[in-house]
Amino acid sequence: MKHARLLPIKYKIMVICITVIILPVLVMTISSYYSSERLLAQNYTNLLNDLAKQTNIRIDEFLKEIEKITLLASNGLSDNLSATHEGSFPIQDFLREGDEQNEIAAYNILMNYIMMKDRVFSIYLYNLNGGQDLFVSPNQPIDPDFKVANELWFKKFMHDNDRTITLTTRIDEQLENKILAVSHARKIHDVASGELLGVIVVSIDIKFIEIVNRNLQEGLRSRFMIVDENDKIVYNVDDRLIGTLFRDNVRPPESLNVVVTSPLSQQKWTTYLYMPLDELTADGKILGHNLVTLSIVLVLFAAIISIFLSHVITTPIKKLLRNISLVEKGQFEQVEHIRSRDEIGHLSVRFNKMSHELKRMVERMQQEEIEKAKAEMRALHDQIKPHFLYNTLGSVKWIASMQQADKIVEMTDALISMLRYATRSDGTLVTIREEIDNIANYVTIQNVRYYDCIQMKYEIEDRLLDYRMPKMILQPIVENAIFHGLAELEEDGVITIRIQPRGRDIVIEVCDNGIGMDQHMIQNFMEDRLEADKGTGIGLSNVQRRIQLHFGKPYGIQVASRIGEGTTFTILLPAIKETL
Repeated sequence: MKHARLLPIKYKIMVICITVIILPVLVMTISSYYSSERLLAQNYTNLLNDLAKQTNIRIDEFLKEIEKITLLASNGLSDNLSATHEGSFPIQDFLREGDEQNEIAAYNILMNYIMMKDRVFSIYLYNLNGGQDLFVSPNQPIDPDFKVANELWFKKFMHDNDRTITLTTRIDEQLENKILAVSHARKIHDVASGELLGVIVVSIDIKFIEIVNRNLQEGLRSRFMIVDENDKIVYNVDDRLIGTLFRDNVRPPESLNVVVTSPLSQQKWTTYLYMPLDELTADGKILGHNLVTLSIVLVLFAAIISIFLSHVITTPIKKLLRNISLVEKGQFEQVEHIRSRDEIGHLSVRFNKMSHELKRMVERMQQEEIEKAKAEMRALHDQIKPHFLYNTLGSVKWIASMQQADKIVEMTDALISMLRYATRSDGTLVTIREEIDNIANYVTIQNVRYYDCIQMKYEIEDRLLDYRMPKMILQPIVENAIFHGLAELEEDGVITIRIQPRGRDIVIEVCDNGIGMDQHMIQNFMEDRLEADKGTGIGLSNVQRRIQLHFGKPYGIQVASRIGEGTTFTILLPAIKETL
């Protein structure tokens, strides 16, 4: 089960201090900030409403002039731009009789009107009485090839009974540079006969709105737009947006902006003017900076206080934790006494007493383990020595009965070497070369008994012969191979000793071509349930125990065998060049 990660006390103290000190101040500061922000937003809303209404009045004035000029044109205009006396209609006279004098009179009257209105108007008289058209534009060149009769709006206007029509923002095709304009068209009828003489179109450049907005700040100009009743943009600083849907392009979200709307009286249009909340005033930014500064100061103050408190409170706890860690590692001598006149100091005193008792207990257990290991090693050696001697003397007795004196000499020399090797007291580790020599002496003795039917093969690299291993490890394994593997063979037996490096370890394999064993027999071997040579053998568990006493659980013996194919004993030892 995994333990949840602990939160240090110093962090808890810091969180508490920050919460207690900063939270109330932040609540009051933020409340004041948002109250001021709402007041600023309300003031700017009123200001934008006033600006929008004033702008609408100017725009309505321009739109009224469009209608006014078409109305006066149909009823007659004089040089002083007032309704003419009875019987004088210069525009109608031009449409009825398009001579040069009437054309000049009509042109001068219309041009004077345009000059008085900032030159943003263009006036087109389309003659439906067979005469020529008249175009009056102060700044824009006229496109003579344009035919208004081909325009869809003109055809519809001629077909309907309406006397006037207002065209929202569109491209003025009558001008060569194709500017965007708002147009108002009116049919002109003969005042006497009622005959339709022509159509007058007054076109006003949409840029007239920039003239109206010249007193607005540049930032507000970019956020001013006019939308018609179909939610299409009539005017925007960006000409590409004109004619597109307002809601799909530039409609500002009211949650992030101060938005005011104001309808126009002359058209079913609505003006929009907005300002982002984060740009209201520099005062709002200053207030925000002050809030951030105050928060930082409070955080630093709370952090300093919490660090001081945590140092006072947690220093004894840290020392106690360090003492616990030292005890876990067995470093009892480095345990530090904690001087603290509180519960932590009392806890430290009790812990120190416990660690002293634990130290004495560990030392006692370690001494007992050492003595136990020594006793087991002595018992193993004491058990092995009589076993060698008993078997060898039995063989000598048997050979003597056969009266083969030369074999007695050979076997006696091997026995002397083995006894000398077994009784050496110069350490528990020997070289692999010495262990192999002892095996050779042992096999010499056994070959006397089995008529030289046991052959030994060695596959060992020379450099490995100087590595070290526990003494008397191979002899019990070779003995079991002979007695349980080769003794019942009708032909010569072969035992192969193969030693190879494996990383930082050495692998020793003792292989025979004997009768083999099943898994049940292998288990009995490893647990000392089988005896070598009728009750006089040494089980492999003693060898396994000695190896693991020296090197630990990862090392030891493994057995692999098949009936009729032989047995392989595998010993894993660490690669040691020097004596432990």
